[in-house]
Amino acid sequence: MLTVRFWGVRGSLPCPGADTVIYGGNTACLEIRADERLLIIDLGSGVRPLGNWLVKNEIKKYGKISADIFLTHTHWDHIMGFPMFSPVYIPGTELRITGPALFENNSIKSIIETQLSYQYWPIREEELAANIEYNQIRETTLDLKDGLLVQSKFLNHPVFCLGYRINYKGKSIATVYDHEPYRNLFTGEAAEEGEMAAAEENEKIRQFVKGADIVIHDAQYTKEEYSAKEGWGHSSCEHALQIAENNDVQKIVFFHHEPAYTDSMLKEIEDSYNKYSKPEVIIAKEGQLLEA
Repeated sequence: MLTVRFWGVRGSLPCPGADTVIYGGNTACLEIRADERLLIIDLGSGVRPLGNWLVKNEIKKYGKISADIFLTHTHWDHIMGFPMFSPVYIPGTELRITGPALFENNSIKSIIETQLSYQYWPIREEELAANIEYNQIRETTLDLKDGLLVQSKFLNHPVFCLGYRINYKGKSIATVYDHEPYRNLFTGEAAEEGEMAAAEENEKIRQFVKGADIVIHDAQYTKEEYSAKEGWGHSSCEHALQIAENNDVQKIVFFHHEPAYTDSMLKEIEDSYNKYSKPEVIIAKEGQLLEA
């Protein structure tokens, strides 16, 4: 069985309060289960409640916490929860953290560990009890054994960012966030070549999600909002739906919600799209469990 549970669904920054009780206000964190195997995608503020749940339940069941963690990228809203992820303070915890190869001689390890310095946090990296392994990847397919494969795909965002497709026993869950459609950025003689390059990259995204049971897609803006925010690295709800409709996707999950969106606004979006869309449209909600 392949499932995903949402622990953080917001983009940019946490937004707790009376207007975000239903859908949630934590930033990105997904718990994916391939039968008994645990995969976590992103370490946003939602990883704090996930960590507390794992400490109460996982150790009792398995004797320890062991997880493969995949980072889409290192923007603050996707890593900010790591210092508050309680399993890192428990001996016996095994974490394998994988993320995109970066630039400027930075590494996934150095960026994550920078949070654990006295300027930002009272506990240093050397004081963590968990056994943590760091890996950097580009576009590849990782074989996690027992039929569990994880494909990575570069996305269109202002920093190196990866989407992940988890394939297990004929089922698949794909993530496409933080991402916006590729577009031509050139004028003059280079414009035609730019159009071709953008079309080619957009086709690669379509092939990446094609036939997936669940696609969790960036949908931070409406079509009207997106027109004023091109280049910010996020998609519109309309684009996310179009990707699903044209690529045999069974369920499309709108994700990385705009912090300003209230529960009533998100409910309105969900109702409006499900009136006419062929694939099921789901607005990601904290605590929600979906089976591929």
